[in-house]
Amino acid sequence: MSLVTLLAADPAAAQRWRRTFPGEPEQAAAARRFAAALLPDCPFLDDVLLATGEMVGNALRHTKSGRSGGRFAVEIRRTGDLIAVAVTDEGGPTEPATPDADPLAESGRGLRTVSACTTGWGWFGNETGRTVTAVFASGGPCGEAVRAL
Repeated sequence: MSLVTLLAADPAAAQRWRRTFPGEPEQAAAARRFAAALLPDCPFLDDVLLATGEMVGNALRHTKSGRSGGRFAVEIRRTGDLIAVAVTDEGGPTEPATPDADPLAESGRGLRTVSACTTGWGWFGNETGRTVTAVFASGGPCGEAVRAL
């Protein structure tokens, strides 16, 4: 199932929340608290919080959102068993990607982590603003791994 299909599932029944944050490092924790407060009964909340933190961290590190006066927004959409988390930033010179990380590197694994813990993820936009979205569903990749333990 494509990311677009997942996001389009019954839009009339969706719950939707959006909040804008200052582009400061401590706001990654605030964004995770925002998601946790909205999804207390989510069976894969840890995955949602991990991906939210990674996407916000990338926005702060790689885009204009992390500069003085920058901002980013987090939108959470819930439709039945599907949850989508989108982080919109102020754009930057590079595109989101999942490169092979150097095993000794201290960074470079954020979107690979998001990819591993979601049903799907994607992005759209350009150097003036972009949105990275992660979609979660019951029985997603990380949920399956945890249940197998």
